[in-house]
Amino acid sequence: MNVATPPDLAPRAPTLAEATRVWAKIGLLSFGGPAGQIALMHKELVEERRWIAESRFLHALNFCMLLPGPEAQQLATYVGWLLHGTRGGIIAGTLFVIPGFVVISVLSALYALFHEAGWLASLFFGLKAAVLAIVIEAVVRVGRRALKNGVMVGIAILAFVALFAFSVPFPVVVLLAALIGLIGTGINPALFSPPKHKAAAPDLPSVIGENFTKPHPSLASTLRTAAVWVALWIAPLLVIVPALGWSSTFGTLWVFFSQMATVTFGGAYAVLAYVAQEAVQNFGWLRPGEMVDGLALAETTPGPLVMVLSFVGFLAAYRDPGGLDPLLAGLLGSALTTWVTFVPCFLWIFLGGPYIEKLRSNRELSGALSAITAAVVGVILNLAIWFGLHVLFREVGTFTAGPVSVATPNLMTVNLAAVALSIVAGVCLFRLKVGITWTLAVCGGMGLAVMLVPLPA
Repeated sequence: MNVATPPDLAPRAPTLAEATRVWAKIGLLSFGGPAGQIALMHKELVEERRWIAESRFLHALNFCMLLPGPEAQQLATYVGWLLHGTRGGIIAGTLFVIPGFVVISVLSALYALFHEAGWLASLFFGLKAAVLAIVIEAVVRVGRRALKNGVMVGIAILAFVALFAFSVPFPVVVLLAALIGLIGTGINPALFSPPKHKAAAPDLPSVIGENFTKPHPSLASTLRTAAVWVALWIAPLLVIVPALGWSSTFGTLWVFFSQMATVTFGGAYAVLAYVAQEAVQNFGWLRPGEMVDGLALAETTPGPLVMVLSFVGFLAAYRDPGGLDPLLAGLLGSALTTWVTFVPCFLWIFLGGPYIEKLRSNRELSGALSAITAAVVGVILNLAIWFGLHVLFREVGTFTAGPVSVATPNLMTVNLAAVALSIVAGVCLFRLKVGITWTLAVCGGMGLAVMLVPLPA
């Protein structure tokens, strides 16, 4: 095994079968959100097996964090591609997703069938409080990394105000942030340089070390890669449109979540408020508050948190099955949403991977993406407040004055039990630092206890 290799010698390159077993292990154990998933990959790939050097791992992470989509899954895909080419990248990225997809699909089916049961409602009551604390922790974590100067803080504030007070669509916020970054880089590049992870110690000899290189593909090869993955992206339409039409739930799911796949900078937290708003108010896929339930489910499953979108796809198709059995339609909706969410991730990696050095050294592109990352802090703060209002208050209205439209709670409907559980969740995460999984377990258990011994509300 590679773990027995002397520290002064580079280990042998793993076979595809050996790598596949490790990718499967990572996919099954990748709980705890992106921070936990990246820590797990670092332990398995850098520390124990030395398949990739510390500096190369962090450089790849810097690149993946600038892309739309879940950075941990894209990092796995990129390392798999470095080790074994396109086959390795597909295996690594797919095994990172499959366990979470299976679990979230099963949980979504159980939720659709039994969500009105009293014990399940009590469980989700506790999980929602935990999710609120988890989202607040994400604001703090991303903010520490992205808000490195006053300009970035200003971009985050503008993004928050645009979403919270003026209901500007999330994709528009992303595009405006990119424009600010592009223009700002030309004026003062230092203010818009992206944050970077740096190696804390010199590299040990590794399979993918400082001198490891991959040949650059030809233009024809690059165009072929783009054509293949774009074709895979749109392939479901070849079945959906002839059989059900563009206006069907499945056609709408493909269009909407394909759009989300191109703007999910910052991962799931960045798009949830916008998806929830559209899913409830525009499409009628979800009922108010169900997005919080979906995120609670996603937090308990392995794989990327963006799998919460598969929960939305399941419920959308389950409730409008178009003549199919509702459970079958739900599973197909979940599969379709997962497909259009993750196929673009492979496209970004296989197109951008060979040019990672050149792309990261492109000042204008890096500046635009850095501004988007700053805006994502404001986006996640908007999500935290949106979740907080719907978790802590039974009634939430809207104050409107001209273009301003602000969600306002009825203070008399505050749920004291939810406030208490949210405080417990905050103590678990910020003070005791017990991690996401234990925080969910504690709050879920306390939620069930509320059913048995009701707290004042």
